[in-house]
Amino acid sequence: MRGSHYRLGVAKQTVNRWIREQNWTTEKFPGVKGGRARLIHIDSSVRTFLLNIPAFRKVPEIYQAEEPLAEYTHVVRSHACRQIISALDNMSPTEQEKLAMYISREGIRTFLTRLGIDESE
Repeated sequence: MRGSHYRLGVAKQTVNRWIREQNWTTEKFPGVKGGRARLIHIDSSVRTFLLNIPAFRKVPEIYQAEEPLAEYTHVVRSHACRQIISALDNMSPTEQEKLAMYISREGIRTFLTRLGIDESE
């Protein structure tokens, strides 16, 4: 999967330089090959900076939407996807948040291993 630096038309090194220069808050993104991926916490200073760089001004406004675009076509989801969504819907908000934090902290591979799911099967 390509990062947002591709959409902005800037190099990864440029984004890393902005992180250092602007002192943005980041956290590790586990489960990514190479282990060097970082999540940038988007706060008002990051948003203001990005909206004022020329590269971002050239991006279609779809990336600047405040909320996700509505889906008007019927989406066909697999049986597994429907079951996962159903399980999430049955969880309390606290349980959902704890699961999200676990996956964010440990990575999807560790989560699947803990469930006994091997990707080679």
